Amino acid sequence: MNQNTEDRSQKLEVKHVSPIPFFLIALFIFILDQLTKYLIKTQVSLFEVIRILPFFNIIYVENTGSAFGMFKGLGNTFFIIIALAAAVFVSVLIIRDKQNRPAFSFILGGAAGNLTDRIIYGYVIDFLDFYIGRFHWPAFNVADSALTIGILFLMIKTVFRKPTNN
Repeated sequence: MNQNTEDRSQKLEVKHVSPIPFFLIALFIFILDQLTKYLIKTQVSLFEVIRILPFFNIIYVENTGSAFGMFKGLGNTFFIIIALAAAVFVSVLIIRDKQNRPAFSFILGGAAGNLTDRIIYGYVIDFLDFYIGRFHWPAFNVADSALTIGILFLMIKTVFRKPTNN
């Protein structure tokens, strides 16, 4: 084997990168989410509106449903089981899928944050309220933001993935 061939083969090898930094990212998101929710729960009254900007309020809402408050009738136990299964599944993906670890770490951090709310309170604390005029986006939280960012990472990577010649 000549030197050029050896150099190319070394570059093609995938280095072993520990999943631990990605679990730490998830932990950071989880702590940030829980800290912000604690501050809202202890400093803001239920449904109290604090005007921040002409398009943004802080409001304390208790969400017993899923995204945007949908599917409230399914009950908290259903959402806890789904979130637990998702957390386990995404944790396995962080270990196995090296290419998508950043996205999965955001998803895990967000899922863990909302799961913790459901276990402790029986609902998810939402407080970020963006709006235009009288049209408000449903209130959400740091965990929801992380979930959305993680899913967007995966979607963008899928859309812009270079085709392989298999």
